[in-house]
Amino acid sequence: MLETIELQTRTNPTAAVIWMHGLGADGNDFVPVVDELDLSGAPAIRFIFPHAPMMPVTINNGYVMRAWYDVSFGDLETGAKRIDEKGVRQSQAQIGELIAREAARGITHDSIVLAGFSQGGAIALQTGLRYPQKLAGVMSLSSYLPCASSFEAGASSANKATPLFIAHGTEDPVVPYERGSSTRDLLQQSGYVVQWHEYAMPHSVCLEEIRDIGEWLRKVLRVS
Repeated sequence: MLETIELQTRTNPTAAVIWMHGLGADGNDFVPVVDELDLSGAPAIRFIFPHAPMMPVTINNGYVMRAWYDVSFGDLETGAKRIDEKGVRQSQAQIGELIAREAARGITHDSIVLAGFSQGGAIALQTGLRYPQKLAGVMSLSSYLPCASSFEAGASSANKATPLFIAHGTEDPVVPYERGSSTRDLLQQSGYVVQWHEYAMPHSVCLEEIRDIGEWLRKVLRVS
């Protein structure tokens, strides 16, 4: 089981958000964002921020850091086809374990959101769209759909109508804007409900995006 940081908006949570960080960061990265989200009217939420495993990362000259999968030179370029599929699927299984733990703690699957930034967003899409039980939503920030060539074969019908929040910076020098927009196009063409957002920012998160995330979470987690 991955190590995690947990934060509850109130006692006795009835919903959960599992939020994955980007390459080289850790679970602390998005903890401060929770206080900036307007979750008024939303149910009590448990936010779970897992730490990715430590591994050598090729694009960083083999330096060992937290990563959801290995990244090689050229992997993030527009139209890139290569991907560490073994690493992606291993992380998918680990996030699946966290979902199962929330279910065991009394959170129904359709009250669980998967979210992530950059590499974490890729794992959110990989796991959420393939998960066998319906989830509340999937959020991918400044990221892309990994293993796109096998996506249709592995997709779960249970999450075909699950709301997707996909956002990208138009000035992103790390994960090109086109990787995000092409993910949007592929998913929309496949019949998914995508709420698309773009912001004039680099590979980061902005205040307008945080506002939009809060609004989306209030909707998918059943505003009371």
